[in-house]
Amino acid sequence: MTDDFIKDDGFIHIALIPDGNRRYAEKLGKPLWYGHYAGAKKIEEFLDWCLEYDQIKTVSVFALSTENLNRNKEELEHLWKIYKENLLRTLSSEKIRKREIKVNVFGTENVWRSDVRQAARDSMKLTAQYSRKVFNILLSYGSKFEIVNAVKKIAEKGIKKTKVVEGLLDKYLWVSQPVDLIIRTGNQQRLSNFMLYQSAYAEIYFSKTMWPDFTRKEFDKIIKWYFRQQRKFGK
Repeated sequence: MTDDFIKDDGFIHIALIPDGNRRYAEKLGKPLWYGHYAGAKKIEEFLDWCLEYDQIKTVSVFALSTENLNRNKEELEHLWKIYKENLLRTLSSEKIRKREIKVNVFGTENVWRSDVRQAARDSMKLTAQYSRKVFNILLSYGSKFEIVNAVKKIAEKGIKKTKVVEGLLDKYLWVSQPVDLIIRTGNQQRLSNFMLYQSAYAEIYFSKTMWPDFTRKEFDKIIKWYFRQQRKFGK
């Protein structure tokens, strides 16, 4: 999609915090997991919307935080089922192949359910050759852990501190691309330990809408808002 309001010739990286699934379910008098299934369906719609903008190359979605692992067993089982089903769907997705979408799944892999871990590996292997679009799924993810893990890797390499320059850390992070726009739904104004390093100069849009109620109209409004911003990068 090419719109008159888009003046930037570069690609952008959108990071999404899809908050409000549980409150959406509570509002309808449904079990909490009902909201997660509705949220997963909305993620599919959201990715389709992003694909219609040529300027959007990378989308990173906060699927599960490390803190979310403390939720009750039943809710977590439904979440793992959702992740598995959606990852397996990428293996036969015509859209993934046609649009050459590279799928990455990052996070503390050792806590993933074994079948989810295998589905994630299969999805990444299948799409490893693609680079036209990138879809990052952050699963059992925490930004502080990601940064500490990257520093440990640098130390293990034996890199002298005199050679640690800006940009070196990027190579050891799960997601190296800087974030241009963060969208958080659910009427909460915080980052919740999500991509803190990558979002140093990101524009942030907080939506009052619960994630399953998020619409294409609001998404387009946010994209227009983003391209009206005068980005200064701290200057």
